[in-house]
Amino acid sequence: MAEAFAYYGLRYDPFEKENANKGNAFHSRDFREANARLDSLSKSRGLGVFTAGPGNGKTMAIRCFMEDLNPNLYKTGYIALSTVTVGEFYRQWCDLLGVEKKGGKPGMLRNMKEQMKNMYKAKHQPLFLVLDEAQYLSTAILNDLKIILNFDCDSLNCVCLVLCGEPHFNNTLYKPVHEALLQRVTVHYNFHGLQDAEIADYVRHKISMAGGATAILADSALNAIHGHSHGTPRVIDNLMKDALRIGAQNDKQVIDSEVILAAVENRNLV
Repeated sequence: MAEAFAYYGLRYDPFEKENANKGNAFHSRDFREANARLDSLSKSRGLGVFTAGPGNGKTMAIRCFMEDLNPNLYKTGYIALSTVTVGEFYRQWCDLLGVEKKGGKPGMLRNMKEQMKNMYKAKHQPLFLVLDEAQYLSTAILNDLKIILNFDCDSLNCVCLVLCGEPHFNNTLYKPVHEALLQRVTVHYNFHGLQDAEIADYVRHKISMAGGATAILADSALNAIHGHSHGTPRVIDNLMKDALRIGAQNDKQVIDSEVILAAVENRNLV
């Protein structure tokens, strides 16, 4: 695969997830809107909800924002949730805060809240915690979040908690059983994917960041990507990875629509 990127004069694979970072991130509308809301949340504290379909750049945007937070002003944490029990959830939170996991749920809750309150009041360092894949959180855990976020009868707000999930997580929050938690949401954003006008810019940006010339992409290729990706960054990345490989194998100095269609077929997207 590396030879394919070198063929097009690229220093690295610009469409590989592991190579994405704050320095080469594409500042799409979603990226800018999410960061503005995260900035607001970091100042006001409370609960934020961010939802997106798979591959729309939600985790990347949040990760970039967290990298910019001053570690002297915030204690940051990221937990990628799958299906966990209530006990496992509390233990993960205790591990993040570095507190003892004794006394069952009541003991862990007490230790967690004391530590978060101390961080905020004594060190002026609120917790900024991201819980990813929130659509897998059980009703029991979502109910407990109300208790975890309750400090001194709500006179304190010591935590910036970000719940990230797929769009159907919004439906979960709007169930009557979660009304109290929904009322605590201070910021909310749903990712929409790249706008039509952003798709070509996204691909060109990635190529440029890797040291390549945008001339390696024909307009017909960009039009084909637009038609088959529906603005989903991950789909675009996958198509372009295959397109670079197919183009190099066929000694195509310029990637055109035929190469993109071959990549689409390879991904079984037709």
